[in-house]
Amino acid sequence: MPTKTEQLQIRVTAEQKRALKRLAREAGADMSSWILDRVLPPEGSRFQALVAGVARTEDRRYALAELEDFLRPLASGAFARAVAEAPRATLDPATLSNLAGAIERAAVKRGVAHPAWTRDVPAPPAPVFGSDLKSVRLHLLTRSPVALRRRNVFVDASLDERV
Repeated sequence: MPTKTEQLQIRVTAEQKRALKRLAREAGADMSSWILDRVLPPEGSRFQALVAGVARTEDRRYALAELEDFLRPLASGAFARAVAEAPRATLDPATLSNLAGAIERAAVKRGVAHPAWTRDVPAPPAPVFGSDLKSVRLHLLTRSPVALRRRNVFVDASLDERV
């Protein structure tokens, strides 16, 4: 963890301060760490780092698999915290659309609202298929999850379904 070298002050009421101290104590953390974990959750930082890896990599399959491996086991709350912010890294339209659709689908599966940023991700202008084989395209057109088909992305597996 990087060394903390800056300070931030906020004004709170005495009752708010007591409540923050109590919540931090109950969580077994100091007040600064407890507040930072809520405002800047570690899951969100890890998500952003993995998405940046997807953006940097020429062969995205492995970077996407690592991102999926991180997101798959997360419980509902941790998943929602992880994907709350839109990716800061620049992704090509097809990859971003695939990611947004997969996150929407995984959010529904976990019973949490999908993050608002996914609604703003436009579908790529041309269909994106998970295989270059023309003989597989009909299968992908009919079997792709709806959240991905709406986005013009056609794959037969998504987050939580990869083997």
